[in-house]
Amino acid sequence: MDAFLTHLRAAVLGTLVLAVVTCGAYPLVVWGIAQAFFRDKADGSLILDKDGTVRGSRLIGQGFMGAIYFHPRPSAAGANGYDAANSGGSNLGPTSRKLADAIKDRVAAYRAENGLKETDTVPADAVTASGSGLDPHISPRNAELQAPRVAKARGLALEKVLAEIHAHTDPAGLGFLGEPGVNVLRLNLALDGR
Repeated sequence: MDAFLTHLRAAVLGTLVLAVVTCGAYPLVVWGIAQAFFRDKADGSLILDKDGTVRGSRLIGQGFMGAIYFHPRPSAAGANGYDAANSGGSNLGPTSRKLADAIKDRVAAYRAENGLKETDTVPADAVTASGSGLDPHISPRNAELQAPRVAKARGLALEKVLAEIHAHTDPAGLGFLGEPGVNVLRLNLALDGR
């Protein structure tokens, strides 16, 4: 019986020590390091306007409607898209008829919305959702194709809108990982003058 109680006491003590370390001390140390060295990223890379109101995150896409705004990639996150609590793709594969029909409809809508000809190529990111459904970036080509619509709707010179696109294009990670991308939220906020 003494051996059993010794083993039980060691098991309970070990569980308590590990619980304190893994559920308390370790998360506090990681949180402290993140707050000390990476505060902006640790707090969600939030974008604030001039009065300190949170407008969104540089890392999470938002839906924008209307001719005056650049439109992000389609989103499959949640029932209506852009739901950060339900991040994820559609899980439709390349042979899916539903996906093919959705892309065909999106291509037609994109061309009509942006005044493109039937033969104009539409960027893939304009008609397909990202894996998370919350990608904050579009390709520079996608933004350039939307620029005439946005410039006309806002009454701005096309050159000014193209300059804003260039100013809000993030380079490839480390200069070679991935492709450059235009952050849609930052671009739209800049055009709104925030």
